Amino acid sequence: MLEITEKASEMVKDFLKDRDDIQAIRIMLSQGGCSGPALGMAVDEPHDNDQEFDDRGVKFVVEKSLYERAKPIKVDYVNSEMGSGFDITSNLPVQPSSCCSSCSC
Repeated sequence: MLEITEKASEMVKDFLKDRDDIQAIRIMLSQGGCSGPALGMAVDEPHDNDQEFDDRGVKFVVEKSLYERAKPIKVDYVNSEMGSGFDITSNLPVQPSSCCSSCSC
């Protein structure tokens, strides 16, 4: 299961407005960073080995093997003293991705 909260959906749609060339938002395992490997997001196009999800008119893709290891995946958008950004949680033993507000989208 892939759950996109209403706030996260609003923020993704805001990013995508006036960008007709973007085909999908990819949820991926990002190597490195301030807390080690974490789930992140980037704009991309779907591939044959992806699991595809449509959420409120936005296409999200996750590599099938990653999705099977990580599900369920939840994408939220949070505001905190550390800043604001997307928070992606799953069953993978990786660090949550909300340590900073910089991401690809």
